[in-house]
Parts: sequence; structure tokens; C-alpha cells
Amino acid sequence: MKPVQLSKDQRAAATARLRAYFRDELEQELAQLPAEMLLDFIGKEIGAIFYNRGVQDAQQLVQQKAEDVVEALYGLERSVSIR
Repeated sequence: MKPVQLSKDQRAAATARLRAYFRDELEQELAQLPAEMLLDFIGKEIGAIFYNRGVQDAQQLVQQKAEDVVEALYGLERSVSIR
């Protein structure tokens, strides 16, 4: 599977959020290049953890919807009287 590619705007927004977090929460200034490097690291090294969780959540949702469809199909069955 190929790595997730962010658009230029998504990458800029993510980098800005990292920089703001460092400034506001850690009281440290994070320059643009280190912020981009941190974003790359997060994506490469731990991004799969979040991705896999998303896949698991999607699997659970699809399974629940499939069960709902099966129940709805049973509801469409007509009774048959055999004499």
C-alpha cells in the first residue's frame, strides 16, 4: 500500500497546527522545516496506527449495516401456509 499523500493545502494546514501546538502547549517555536519533518515522521512511523483504526471502525460499521440489511430482508419475507 502506498503512503497517504496530502494535498499542498492539507500539508500546510497540518504543519500550521503542529507549529501552533508547539507554541501554545509547549511554549516552543517550531520552524517550518522541522514542522514538515515532524509531519513526515508522524505519517511514516505512526500514521499506520491511526489508519488501521479507521479501517477497523469502517469494518465494524459495514458489518452492522450488513446485519441491518439481513434483518430488513427477513422482514420482507411473506408467510407461507402449507396445507
